[in-house]
Amino acid sequence: MDSEAEEKSPDFERLRKLNAIYSRIINRYRDYIGEEESLSVAELPRLVTPKNRSVVEKAEEIKSGFEQYSYERDFYAASVTAYEFVRKEIETINLPVEFWLEPAETMEFGAGEKLDRYTLLCSLIIALGNPSSKILIIEKNDRLNPVLYYELDGIYLMDFDSEIRKFGNKDEMLAYMSIGEDSVAYEFNDKMYVDIT
Repeated sequence: MDSEAEEKSPDFERLRKLNAIYSRIINRYRDYIGEEESLSVAELPRLVTPKNRSVVEKAEEIKSGFEQYSYERDFYAASVTAYEFVRKEIETINLPVEFWLEPAETMEFGAGEKLDRYTLLCSLIIALGNPSSKILIIEKNDRLNPVLYYELDGIYLMDFDSEIRKFGNKDEMLAYMSIGEDSVAYEFNDKMYVDIT
């Protein structure tokens, strides 16, 4: 069925109508949803869920791509596989309301806002065996700019808008990120939250 015929099908028309209704409902109740969904920054760690069944299953699927997975030998390559999975398979969407998805939901929908994608990646990296994985958020001009880093034989920075970079230590990474006086920075994972600036 070509796309023109698909657009004229009853199922497509029904889906279009449902989406229009859902959009109207969301926009009508956006203030209420935003109020109910809002999290303080200190509550962000609860979004990282490395023990969630779906996350564990995905981590096991990634590990199965290696012959007798060994953390010492294979973790870096497994982390790159997780990064590529989220970068290529999870679409970035912008919702009209602040609505946090859990990593399992982000995988289920195959989409999420920028921070949802990073919480999924952080959860996967921890599930692959590296508990040092953290999401670093730099707030500048009312925009959240998340990235992810973890410690291995140095600091590895994962940014969906760039590429994976390695630094000798965290100070080098923070200098590269150029956190200025007009920005706010904090980091978190499933166990902690820390203000950097």
